[in-house]
Amino acid sequence: MFLAWNEIKKNKLRFMLIIGVLMLVSYLVFFLSGLANGLENMNRESVDKWKATSIILTDESDKSMSQSSMTLEDINDIDAKEIAVIGQINAIAGNGDEKTNVSIFGIYKDEFIMPTVTEGEIFSHANEVIASDSLKEEGFKLGDELHLSSSEEVLKIVGFTDHARFNAAPVLYGDLSTFQRVKFGEAAEANKDSINGIVIRTGDQSNLVQNDSLEAIEIETFIRNLPGYTEQNLTLNFMIYFLFGISAVIVAIFLYVLTVQKVSIFGVMKAQGISNRYLSRSVIAQTFILAAIGVAVGFGMALITGAFLPSAVPVAFDLVTMLIYGLVLIVVAIAGAVFSVLTIVRIDPLKAIGG
Repeated sequence: MFLAWNEIKKNKLRFMLIIGVLMLVSYLVFFLSGLANGLENMNRESVDKWKATSIILTDESDKSMSQSSMTLEDINDIDAKEIAVIGQINAIAGNGDEKTNVSIFGIYKDEFIMPTVTEGEIFSHANEVIASDSLKEEGFKLGDELHLSSSEEVLKIVGFTDHARFNAAPVLYGDLSTFQRVKFGEAAEANKDSINGIVIRTGDQSNLVQNDSLEAIEIETFIRNLPGYTEQNLTLNFMIYFLFGISAVIVAIFLYVLTVQKVSIFGVMKAQGISNRYLSRSVIAQTFILAAIGVAVGFGMALITGAFLPSAVPVAFDLVTMLIYGLVLIVVAIAGAVFSVLTIVRIDPLKAIGG
């Protein structure tokens, strides 16, 4: 460690370049992990608030709530203690100045999926809705009347709730009858029993459904089947994994070049009786110091960046994940130093000095 640290202090500029590269790679890894976590939350926030174990959808829906079509009578085929019905439809909502994609949930306000209102009040009349507070950042406010692209119904925001996005769209919670009027228009009365799913909080997963046309889906499975959810996460995670490999290659190249430049010095040291083990440990220690500094700086930069990013950027840092990724970066950097260690072991003192 003494030899490694002294060499770093003596050749500051050379080693600062390595630290800089490791810092940028780690910064990108941490930022991508925050982006992946933020995008994941955008897709599942409202579902996580249910604190449910399963959701019942039709067998032909392909695990998609919007493709499922059920009636209130299907509740009789469900064996569970805590259930909540839900209707769901996507739309574009505008208040005259702003427009945005929304997901409308039709629910009963006395069931467990009813959200906690953080501002305003709960819906109590027809076409009143509680909106995700993310809409406030887009220019929507209490009392706004929302015109929908898919319906002639006009909704009114009477309250806001937090953490309420579904498949990346802000959620509007309204009474089940409001959802039916939005979805069916003049045919709402004829479809007053229509719902999309039944959410289960407690019940025996293996014996929930007594109807072959219905399917009980675990919540995590339901989330993984949201459009684009799995593909999005896999893409970002593959980018992170590739960066681990790139980090190892970069460190290996830098250290190998430095080792080759110091072959004669290592030859003299070996001729003086310094063991391969000592020199190898010195290189490993040097790599650890460089990687630890680079990762620590990248970690801090990612957190600072996250603090100044606008709320429209879906970045959410998970400290445990970041720490794990930081340790992995240090480990792969040390693994990249193996080539330098092998070079040192193969150095012949006589040839190195003579060369």
